Amino acid sequence: MAHSLQTPSLAHFKLPTIDNEPMHSYAPGSVERQKLQAALEEMRAQAPFEVPVVINGEKIYTGKTSQQLNPSEHKSVLCTYHEGDAALTQKAIDGALAARARWEALPFNERAAVFLKAADLLSTKYRYKMMAATMLGQGKNIWQAEIDSAAELCDFLRFNCKYAEEVYQQQPPKNSPGVWNRVEFRALEGFVFAVTPFNFTAIAGNLPGAPALMGNVVLWKPSPSAVYSNYLVYELLEEAGLPAGVIQFVPGPAEEICAKALSSPDFASLHFTGSTHVFRKLWKDIGNNIDIYKSYPRIVGETGGKNFHLLHPDLQSADLHHAALQTIRGAFEFQGQKCSATSRVYVPKSLAPEFKKFLVAEHAKITQGPVHEFQHFMGPVINKFAFDKIKSFIDYATQDADCEILAGGKTDDSVGYYIQPTIVVAKNPKTKTLVDEIFGPVVTIYEYEDSQFEETAKLIGETTQYALTGSLFARNRENITIGTNLLRHLAGNFYVNDKSTGAVVGQQPFGGGRASGTNDKAGSFTLLTRFVSTRAIKENFVPISDFIYPSNLQ
Repeated sequence: MAHSLQTPSLAHFKLPTIDNEPMHSYAPGSVERQKLQAALEEMRAQAPFEVPVVINGEKIYTGKTSQQLNPSEHKSVLCTYHEGDAALTQKAIDGALAARARWEALPFNERAAVFLKAADLLSTKYRYKMMAATMLGQGKNIWQAEIDSAAELCDFLRFNCKYAEEVYQQQPPKNSPGVWNRVEFRALEGFVFAVTPFNFTAIAGNLPGAPALMGNVVLWKPSPSAVYSNYLVYELLEEAGLPAGVIQFVPGPAEEICAKALSSPDFASLHFTGSTHVFRKLWKDIGNNIDIYKSYPRIVGETGGKNFHLLHPDLQSADLHHAALQTIRGAFEFQGQKCSATSRVYVPKSLAPEFKKFLVAEHAKITQGPVHEFQHFMGPVINKFAFDKIKSFIDYATQDADCEILAGGKTDDSVGYYIQPTIVVAKNPKTKTLVDEIFGPVVTIYEYEDSQFEETAKLIGETTQYALTGSLFARNRENITIGTNLLRHLAGNFYVNDKSTGAVVGQQPFGGGRASGTNDKAGSFTLLTRFVSTRAIKENFVPISDFIYPSNLQ
């Protein structure tokens, strides 16, 4: 008798129509605002939560614990999480490998159903709980939590299914007479190691989710500053029907878990978002271990950025106001803790006084406070380490003769990790705040000679190692074309008359080159192709009668 999981292919299923998740506005008095308020109050009252390691569906309470704090009020603990170690990491690897064959063997429609269901559960049943965890744990205000942990995570879950369907449909266009050619997209041999960041709950869900959709098994190490929301994502997938062992949830010390994962002969891929320094370290470790692996690991990573706004001299007053508003959003939304955040602005000298006037006026409207006070545009940075690092850049700018603090510059970590949105004006185009990634609410303005637009575009590429996002603000179409061409290799996501942040799944695939990552474009079919190994199959229908070719005949 055939095994009950052996599924006949009786139809080519068509996915439901895939579209971006509608976003709520959370206006005062709205139903969604009331529901979110209730979720926040409940979560604050019930915290701290306890988060286990989860291996093969088993919740493991190791007794070795750490805490995830609420950065708005760092005396408040959001969760206590149990840490894995090398031994549990190996157990997770073994369990994932044991689950691999059954998971890959499930028809695509069955795997896709898990992620489509998870998206619908998130959109409805768990939207406000996921948002509350993201707000309290990662310091996001309502809108930043909505576009991340609700909308973007839903979009990843759904659009990945659409893109996977498109990948599987790619087949050889030609067949010789008597031959049928076809291609299959196998899961990788081994396991995928997903190392996720604190700043986007959606990214934390996509890094293990995208490879798993393609039939892979995944070891997931979440960021210590986002453990609770990430655990809710794991529980969401589990409720949606993800089999035990397909994704193993292992929080804990990064060095120990990474070392164990990367030393396994079955390590097949790294899916990473985080700092450039850590990514390079992991890449070196993989290179040092290359002789032990069963196959060459796929390395997929998105790291840092030093993202720019370049203003053209053809802008008029209304354009400058627009650019100033976009810069406020690009630099200071989520406290500048987006890898795409605007960190440097290049302004022609003739327009600089008016631009700075607009910028300072809009900056004065920004309020900052705990995320449960909904009126604030900005909240805290994520933790003490980030606070100290960002403060060091502000201290540098304060003391450097080539820099002027135009607005902001104050810091306070007495209650939460609060850093004022800070605008620096620099005379030296290679000053520290124009070169190094800050990952915080600090933006630096450099004023260039109006006649030096092309040279300034070149300067943008020469003064930093990154090439993630960038924006050009211009009116004349020829100037837009010139700028677009000059800046071609300086940003993997390039914007015209818009801010450097805000890529939407299904609309702007995200990723950059140079030191910013491998540019495999999250939110596109190209990312999914990194987690499959293609097999070409040729089947001959007609027997041959001789081995001799006509050219061999006399």
